[in-house]
Amino acid sequence: MGVEIREEPVSEEAFAEMEQFVHDYLAASVENEEEGGRMRWYPWHSAEYRFNHILNVAKLATHIARKEGASEDVTRTAALFHDIAKLEADQDVHAEAGAEIARQYLEAHGDYPESFIEQVCTAVREHSYQGDLTDMPLEARCLMEADLLDKVGANGTVLMLLRMGYESRTHMDANEMVGRVLERGEDAISRVVSDTAESIAHQRIKRVRWFKEWLEAEVADMEPVEPPIDE
Repeated sequence: MGVEIREEPVSEEAFAEMEQFVHDYLAASVENEEEGGRMRWYPWHSAEYRFNHILNVAKLATHIARKEGASEDVTRTAALFHDIAKLEADQDVHAEAGAEIARQYLEAHGDYPESFIEQVCTAVREHSYQGDLTDMPLEARCLMEADLLDKVGANGTVLMLLRMGYESRTHMDANEMVGRVLERGEDAISRVVSDTAESIAHQRIKRVRWFKEWLEAEVADMEPVEPPIDE
C-alpha cells in the first residue's frame, strides 16, 4: 500500500496575506472603540500584543502539527484566525466570532475546498474548549495545545512581570507572580495530549523554575513560594 500524500491548499503568499488581514483587523478593532477597549492599558490587551500572540501560537501549532501528523495548513490557518475577534467580542463568544470571520475570509479569498474551510472554522470555534483535548479533532487539538503553551515559560514570566509594573507592585512580589506562571505551566501539562506539546511544556517550565531559584537567591528576605508538585 502506498503512502497517502495530502496536498496542502495554502501558499506562503496566501499565508502572508492572511497575516496582514489579521493584523489590520485587530488594529481596526481598537481604533473603532470609542473608549479604547477592554483594559487596553494592559499590554496584552493591545492589538500589538494580540497579533504577536497569534504569531507565536501559529508557529507552535505548526510545529506540533508537523510532529503529530496533522494538517499543517489547517492548523496554521486556524491559529492565525483563532483570536482575531478577541478585542471586539466578549470573551465567551470570541471563538465563535473568529470562526465566522475566518469562514468569510476563506470563502472570499481563493478557491479553498469546503472541507478545508470547515476544518479551520471548527478549530477556531473550539479553541477555547475547557474539556478533554482528546475529544477534539487533531488540528484543533494542536491549536489548543499551542495556545496553552504560549502562556508559560519565559514569555509568560515576562508578561507577569509587566503586569506587576502596571499594577504598581514592587519586585518583592515577583516570586508570587512567577509562581503563578509555574501553576499555569502545570495546568498546561495536565491538559496537553501530544508528546510534542508535553515536551515543550516541560522545557518551558524548567526555565521558569531556574528563574525563580535565581530570584530567591538574589533578592534579600524573599520568602520562597512552593511551586506545584509534579505528579
